[in-house]
Amino acid sequence: MGTKAAALTDERLLDELHTAAQGVRHELERLSDDAVGHPSELPGWSRGHVLAHLEGICLALARQVEYAQRGEKVDLYDGGQAARDRAIEEGAGASAEQYRERVGSALDRVLAAFESLEPEQWEAPVRFRNGVVRDAALALWRELVIHHSDLGTGCTQQEWTGDFCHHLLDFLEPRVPEGETFLLRTQGGERITLGEGSDGVVVEGRLQDLAAWLAGREIGRGAVRAEHEGQAVPLPEIGPWPSAFAFK
Repeated sequence: MGTKAAALTDERLLDELHTAAQGVRHELERLSDDAVGHPSELPGWSRGHVLAHLEGICLALARQVEYAQRGEKVDLYDGGQAARDRAIEEGAGASAEQYRERVGSALDRVLAAFESLEPEQWEAPVRFRNGVVRDAALALWRELVIHHSDLGTGCTQQEWTGDFCHHLLDFLEPRVPEGETFLLRTQGGERITLGEGSDGVVVEGRLQDLAAWLAGREIGRGAVRAEHEGQAVPLPEIGPWPSAFAFK
């Protein structure tokens, strides 16, 4: 069912990618060697882990686009998830200057790849999620915006735009358990239905907090509330993140 979010034009999506990338670059400029070793908002990950992951996913998505422009498909990561995880661990101990260079270079490459697309190439097939180049661009948008907040340097989901939140809720609809429906009610008066089950749970909060909750991110106490048949209940369990490695 989803949010029925308005589709972004290719030009608008490219603008969003540049804005999100600039936000990450801003944080890179401010980070010290000591700061990159501090814990991030993700359990078990330092800020260095987050930055190493951002470098890797930017390069991986750039490669999807570069191959698609030649009419070819390639795996997201050489060596799959194991190689991805190993690269993050190995890259998590770099200096602030090394992150500025590495992540900055990866951002340059992936943005250049999307900028070079001809209009019809946004629909070129990629192996990533058995989708098209546009799906890779949306994935980059998610990675940059969410992981910017994950750095724990002051940016939170409260800075996420309405367009981004609606897109994220659409993307994360598969996290609604089978047989259930989440009836989201925002403080702005929106009504969003996710899932197609017969048992509906009402979940209320700000749009940004609802998106962050479904993304598995920390939210303030009481920021999101749930009720079932008119009675307050704990927030419902959600399923796993839609894996990029579940598609072949």
